[in-house]
Amino acid sequence: MMMFFNSVRLAMRSVTKNKMRSFLTMLGIIIGVMSVVMLMSIAQSATGSITGAIASMGAELLTVSITEEDIALTEDDLSPLKEHESVSGVAPYLTVSGTVRSGSSYLNVSATGVTDTYLDVADLKLQSGRSVVPSDLEWNTKVAVIGTEIAGTLYQSYDVIGKTFTMSNTIFTVVGLLTESGSDSGGSLDSRVLIPLTTAQHISDNTDITTFYVKAVSADAVAEVKTYTEQLMYSLTGDEDAYSVYDQSQLQSTLDSVTGTMSLLYGGIAAISLLVGGIGIMNIMLVSVAERTREIGIRKAIGAKRKHIMMQFLTEACVLSVIGCLIGLGLSVVGLRVYSLIAKTETEIYSIAATASLAFCSVIGIAFGGYPAAKAAAMTPIDALQRR
Repeated sequence: MMMFFNSVRLAMRSVTKNKMRSFLTMLGIIIGVMSVVMLMSIAQSATGSITGAIASMGAELLTVSITEEDIALTEDDLSPLKEHESVSGVAPYLTVSGTVRSGSSYLNVSATGVTDTYLDVADLKLQSGRSVVPSDLEWNTKVAVIGTEIAGTLYQSYDVIGKTFTMSNTIFTVVGLLTESGSDSGGSLDSRVLIPLTTAQHISDNTDITTFYVKAVSADAVAEVKTYTEQLMYSLTGDEDAYSVYDQSQLQSTLDSVTGTMSLLYGGIAAISLLVGGIGIMNIMLVSVAERTREIGIRKAIGAKRKHIMMQFLTEACVLSVIGCLIGLGLSVVGLRVYSLIAKTETEIYSIAATASLAFCSVIGIAFGGYPAAKAAAMTPIDALQRR
């Protein structure tokens, strides 16, 4: 143990003696660690946000989409689903892109045409006002339920009930305000604009239903509802490739697969930087051995054994690698805070990536410092003392 601490002390003395050279040697490790930790942390944060968004939709929810352009449904086609004993609600919806304006304020949005069941099915809550009601659908009324971000941008206030805005040359009256939901990696969840489905169909000149939610009465009933929905969709379309029925577990499985692949890709790219840093450490350690041959010869002449020389240079390589890693981790924390401010999302350092980087850097120090250390340990006192 004493030999180890002496080796660390000598290694620190050697590192601090040539500060600029040591920093340049560690630079590859610093950049590699920053790449690994920041990329993995951002990927992990994005995965957590999307997972939370999926979970917030509820385990009982199914999403049905028509994938063939020449096939569309009407609300009457969905009646069997609404009457099924294991279905608590069906909510068709239609997305309409446009610009909402109020006075000098405006915002580009994707408004969603919904029915009176949409909020219950999608598990959205009202902060004030009311939702879309059957009479809105019957009379194609120009009303809207908006998110808090829309309210803040257009009116600089959450007191929005009764206020108006213009979209697609149509004046809408705000009748409801949704509770604040925050944001995920896809953007703000509070920028929703919900309008009656029939109004959205009129604006877009499209009465077809191509997407809708189906909510089961419980998580245990999801499999039964999914099977029934698939059977109904096949009977309506006659082509099993013309539609897709997703439950939350499928969405989560797809997400896990994609993010797992991306994490491996990010890790592989960043690991190359660490390997380049390791080569830099080997290079500088070979230079160090060449510069300190007389020191090695003197130490051996006064009784230092092969293992002592080996330990000294291995420790020095590890110290360079680990210090570079620690600097990289510190800069990663700063970088992630800057990213959080720019992206307006909370991104914490991924502890597994940080721990793995530290362990990997220790291995790099041993692996790339091994050859220079062995070369130094193999010198004989006479050969080392004769070199200039």
